[in-house]
Amino acid sequence: MSLYFDPQTNKYPYPIDTDKHYLVVKKNDGTIFDENYPYIDNTKGFRFKCWLTRVLLVLIVFPLSYVRLGLKVKGKKNLKKYKDVIKNGIVSCSNHVHMWDYISVMNAIKPIKPHLLVWAPNVSGEMGSMVRHVGGIPIPEHNLKATAKYMNVIKDYLNNGGWLHIYPEGSMWEYYAPIRPFKVGASYFASASNKPIIPLGFSYRKPGWIRRVIFKQIALFNLTIGEPLYPNNALSLKAREIDLTKRCHEVICRLATIDPENNIYQPLFNNSKRIDYYTSEYGIGYKGSK
Repeated sequence: MSLYFDPQTNKYPYPIDTDKHYLVVKKNDGTIFDENYPYIDNTKGFRFKCWLTRVLLVLIVFPLSYVRLGLKVKGKKNLKKYKDVIKNGIVSCSNHVHMWDYISVMNAIKPIKPHLLVWAPNVSGEMGSMVRHVGGIPIPEHNLKATAKYMNVIKDYLNNGGWLHIYPEGSMWEYYAPIRPFKVGASYFASASNKPIIPLGFSYRKPGWIRRVIFKQIALFNLTIGEPLYPNNALSLKAREIDLTKRCHEVICRLATIDPENNIYQPLFNNSKRIDYYTSEYGIGYKGSK
């Protein structure tokens, strides 16, 4: 029996462009993400707030994630096996399939405290403080000086042994099973800093009757931790990014229990559009097809 389970929910309005967001951020506190913004804030006051948030995560939110998501974590042995690699700085990436999937990542790799690249409106929006306190780093847009500052901060963080998580699909699509095309940002930072990528894959399990019928739960979550993927230093930087992105996409497909040959999307983002499909005992088909 196949381990692959596709919730195929119609609850969420997945956009046409595979990297676009569908959740509406209703608030904008006016924060300007320029070259003066502290992309990683190391002040004592901010670090204390992060510590308090961490206490709440460990005592309440992490245990709750097992209940709310039905979370099962696989492959934790790779964290121990490659601990010497990880302590020198690492990038991780995964498919982005739930509001709580980063909480699941933090839970799985604890006691490591990662940082996360996030869509800037999530930091200036209504959940901005929480996003920052769990390690969110906003990605600046339309400002070359800000982008240069942000990229240097990230590289310094990695070179000092940090763990950086990135969602290469570019946006969250809850309960979406196929692995969407990847942007090259994760591979760029890994290649430019000569750090490996640890791939993480979210997949789903069908809920039991109580969760499905009474609690209306769409799916339960698995998170599988893979082994590090290294940049090919024999290639140019651009070629390294593309090569590493393709390999990472392939591995995450497998971690998400999808044969890469059967995944409906190409590995690299190229203004990619949503593909409407269905699955059945006969395989994957397309809406409107016979």
